Amino acid sequence: MFVDHIRIFARSGKGGDGSASFYRGKFNPKGGPDGGDGGDGGSVILEVDPHSNDLRRYFYDPKLLASPGAPGRSFKKHGKNGKSVIGKIPPGTIVYRVNASSMAEATEIERSGETLEKVFIADLTELGSQFVLCKGGKGGRGNWHFRSPVNQAPKEAEEGEEGEEGVFFFELRCIADIGLVGFPNAGKSTLLGQISAAKPKVAHYPFTTLQPIVGVVEFDDVTRCIVADIPGLIEGAHRNRGLGHEFLKHIMRCKTLLFVLDMAGSEGRDPIADLEQLRTEISLYSEELADMPWIVVANKMDLDEANENLKRFKTRFPKKEIIPISAQDGYGLDELREVLHRLTLAGFRRD
Repeated sequence: MFVDHIRIFARSGKGGDGSASFYRGKFNPKGGPDGGDGGDGGSVILEVDPHSNDLRRYFYDPKLLASPGAPGRSFKKHGKNGKSVIGKIPPGTIVYRVNASSMAEATEIERSGETLEKVFIADLTELGSQFVLCKGGKGGRGNWHFRSPVNQAPKEAEEGEEGEEGVFFFELRCIADIGLVGFPNAGKSTLLGQISAAKPKVAHYPFTTLQPIVGVVEFDDVTRCIVADIPGLIEGAHRNRGLGHEFLKHIMRCKTLLFVLDMAGSEGRDPIADLEQLRTEISLYSEELADMPWIVVANKMDLDEANENLKRFKTRFPKKEIIPISAQDGYGLDELREVLHRLTLAGFRRD
């Protein structure tokens, strides 16, 4: 199961109350104030984990709860700080705050037909980085802090601060240098399996790939690029038909797009019409995506009619870089790797 968006509830710990205590010893029956401070509440912290690739860990338990701080004690003893909880998230996770105070309220808003408002908080992409989602409450001060020459026996002590809480929405957007774009059965999964160590599922029916699959292509000079096989597009994807927005949001972070086309038209499709439709869907979804650099990969050149279609395709797009390949038998893959290497050296590679 692949989960790329989830709603969770998070709450940090309340700070411990300060102590209102007085020293009472055998030889000092009326000693001064000695109430210690309460411990700070634990925080809810998000950490970008390189070993996470989706949000499934929150599917069955969508909450992050930190523990409260302990109250202060006599003899100026500081209460124990609450334990923070660290939520692991994959790189590329966007965090929003939702306009609901509880998960039940958020569900009720959706059931009423209203749209939940989401306020952007953070975009977490750097591996190992941390973000404090809910800060723990500060512990209250004990009464010994309030002693003075005119008030040598203060009875007041501070209560600990309340922790923060809220409903949040996590959305994963795949991070890759290169995004493979194409209709179902264009051969993207086979191609990714040939040029990288990724092992995507391959079969002769549409939508074999139902989730983004990332592969790393390494070159002899120790450089590398990250390539993502994204689920195939269909007409109307910009209106959220088929996988729609689930697909399109994952290519927003790519630095260049490779349009993988079935140049033989083995599915009864026309490669020229395919490219035009793919470009249309992308431009209707986002002008930013439409302005990305892109290259055409003419796949299935081992099949009949591919050469004739390629000639016609080059006539229609005379200035566009086209790389003929056969992902099935390996033809043209060395040339494709050279192009990917060139893009990497030109600055497409993610730092």
